[in-house]
Amino acid sequence: MLTFINNIVSIIMRIKICGVTSAEEAKAIASIGVDTIGFICVPDSPRYQTSSSIKAIIQQLPTQISTIGVFVNAPMDQIINIVKETGLTGVQLHGEETIAFCTQLRENLPDIEIIKAVRYKNIESKKEAENYLPVIDTLLMDTYEKGLHGGTGKTFNWEELKDFRPSRSWLLAGGINPDNALTAFTILNCDGIDVSSGVESSPGTKDLVKIKKLIAALNNSDLFLN
Repeated sequence: MLTFINNIVSIIMRIKICGVTSAEEAKAIASIGVDTIGFICVPDSPRYQTSSSIKAIIQQLPTQISTIGVFVNAPMDQIINIVKETGLTGVQLHGEETIAFCTQLRENLPDIEIIKAVRYKNIESKKEAENYLPVIDTLLMDTYEKGLHGGTGKTFNWEELKDFRPSRSWLLAGGINPDNALTAFTILNCDGIDVSSGVESSPGTKDLVKIKKLIAALNNSDLFLN
């Protein structure tokens, strides 16, 4: 049984815990102070959740929690249907979705947050990311690894993005865990972090002790205190 922890953070940032697989996990994570919970809508992922499961979990969460569905090169109609069926507040596009695709998605889902993930290869990836800014709400910079669209559990060279400050908010992903989260914010001007495997005991099973440790590390830093 998961233990609920009433330890609301006072730090000024966005913390997204992705790959949540149960209502019990989701409620416990929200009670710690996490503001965004992600659900994997990719069938071959060990963290995959069906529309009915996502809907059931969302219905048990506080209304102020952002709920994001993660898609990889999914058809437009599929994304739209899942959003409408579940009540997701946003979608994260983690594949090779084009600017035109994002534009069309925005037209179909005008009130839904659109997060576009860009897998960071080198300094040129910044230009790729910036091309999406007019048609999305939030950028996500993740680690590039050939053949994978995420979930690498590996960091990239954060120093190369230390001056990156796009006109939209952006999140950092890729290998973030309780031991390096504060380092990420020390180096970067990101607006938040997206964490999955770094706070798990096994794929798809979140470890609340690790999540609490991550939040405590940030909460105890002078960088973020209100």
